[in-house]
Amino acid sequence: MGIDQAAIHMLLSPQFWRMAVFWSLALIYSYLRLHFAVLFSGGRRTLPPRRRFSPDPAAEVQRPICIITGATSGLGKAAALAMASEGYHVVLAGRCAKSLSKTIQEIMQENEGAHLNSFQVDMSSIDSIVKFERSFKRWLLDSNLHPSVQLLLNNAGILATSSRNTDDGYDQMMQTNYMSAFVLTNLLLPLLKKSPVPSRIVNVTSFTHHCVTSLKLDYKLFCHAPTSAKYPFAQVYEYSKLCLLLFSYELHRRLHAETPSSNISIIAVDPGVVQTRIMREIPVSLSRLAFAVLKFLHLLQSPEVGVSSIVDAALAPPKTSGEYFFGGMGGKIKSSSLSYNPELAAELWLKSSMLFQKQMNEL
Repeated sequence: MGIDQAAIHMLLSPQFWRMAVFWSLALIYSYLRLHFAVLFSGGRRTLPPRRRFSPDPAAEVQRPICIITGATSGLGKAAALAMASEGYHVVLAGRCAKSLSKTIQEIMQENEGAHLNSFQVDMSSIDSIVKFERSFKRWLLDSNLHPSVQLLLNNAGILATSSRNTDDGYDQMMQTNYMSAFVLTNLLLPLLKKSPVPSRIVNVTSFTHHCVTSLKLDYKLFCHAPTSAKYPFAQVYEYSKLCLLLFSYELHRRLHAETPSSNISIIAVDPGVVQTRIMREIPVSLSRLAFAVLKFLHLLQSPEVGVSSIVDAALAPPKTSGEYFFGGMGGKIKSSSLSYNPELAAELWLKSSMLFQKQMNEL
């Protein structure tokens, strides 16, 4: 048997040990917070009330529309099946046309009454996201559907172990995990506001954001220039998830400052550790070992189980907004203190808007 050089190289990386130690501690910390939150609320967890769709022949929206990014595998695919079962017309957004087609077939096998559509979109490309938004609006018009969206689920995310910049000039992980959600949400905001029934944005984040103690909002955050230095992939992933949280809370503040009774709610959700393909760039021997340890500790979930937190957030009562869902069964905890910093969130919003506008001007 040959020596796994890639695994040895990864084992010698400080970033791997950051994942192994800091991420594990952040996960345990999150579960402890959930445990004490439940304890102080009476010590019992029950399934929370869910907002379910009830068809009304006279309603403007006959079937609510749900858009899911990263919908061809893992949590995205599980969420698509779950929301289709809840009566939503699910729009799957993914990079690979073949995977989209396969996912739709698999969902239809489990739910032949599911209403599904798919659009090919690369979440690491602003041009592709803009084209998706235009194609989606044309589809709404051609299908004679109400020009609105009821649920946007920003789920797409990657864990890249090497430094790669996109065609837009940004770090691929930062653009996929954070910038894509910022861009798509802002493009679809008019359609979410047009909804005659309460609409919602759900952003899938991660407990790893707890590992960030400070955040410097300079250009290097969005564009890691390839150098001889090792790519700090674990930290970039943490930054991307913290940025998604800051964005979620800032959007909540802005919408509810404009209109206190805003029809749009924003929820951040952390599903914990789910056995998906997100660790595909980690050597197989190490990713299998990590999953085995997490399974032994009863901290590893299948996508079908892990998606419960996302469904809880998607179907929470309309007035629920600005919350952080974790652990399923409607569990909610506080995210890191840094994630609630309004000045940092406002600065991130400004810089993100400037980068987005610059990119739009170049299209």
